[in-house]
Amino acid sequence: MGEFLDAALGFPAVIFGAALVVVVCFWLLVLAGAADQHSFDSDLDSGTVGFGGVPVTVSVSLLVVVAWFGSLSGTVLLHRVPVSGTTRAVLAVAVLAGSLFLAWGTVRLLAHLFRRYFPAEPPPSRKDFVGRVCTIRTGSVSAVFGQAEVAAADGSTAIVQVRQAPRVARLAELHAEELLVSGSTGLLYAYDEEGEFFWVSPYDAALDPGPKARPDGLGLPEGMNG
Repeated sequence: MGEFLDAALGFPAVIFGAALVVVVCFWLLVLAGAADQHSFDSDLDSGTVGFGGVPVTVSVSLLVVVAWFGSLSGTVLLHRVPVSGTTRAVLAVAVLAGSLFLAWGTVRLLAHLFRRYFPAEPPPSRKDFVGRVCTIRTGSVSAVFGQAEVAAADGSTAIVQVRQAPRVARLAELHAEELLVSGSTGLLYAYDEEGEFFWVSPYDAALDPGPKARPDGLGLPEGMNG
């Protein structure tokens, strides 16, 4: 026990020991609701040191814990080496540097695993196109056939399968202005997972009585915005 205390209160373990006390106090405040674990995410960019994808408070806490454990182990071993004076001071600095390097490598590896298994953003889905305005690319759209071009949120475009409800298609035949033909504009209002196609309806922003469509095409006609 005495050897452990001597190492914990000796250089360089005492430096990381003090940091560890701060870390423990911070997480106690988080548990008590007096602090937010994402408090420093907007102030510090941990991605520059390879910790991106993990909250700053988590990565720094892990860094301190690993560095403290490494420095503590190194200090114990250093106390068992029969050296003194300048040599001991140089070895103590080496333990400090080695502990920091060990902690950095460990946290970087853990951050990489965290990003791999817990992506920050969900993968793109076809359902992301629901509610977007599209351009018909086939001669016409029926209840069994049709394709359209739609823009994604990142600006890229995709060709998707579209279908028009049979009743709407029959009504469109009576009103030429509502026909979905090549080059006309439609609104993707639902996605059929079994058939892997979108239900589309004629859309004219100029005739929309509700709020104007947003520039990214997310605007919905009145009565279709849920």
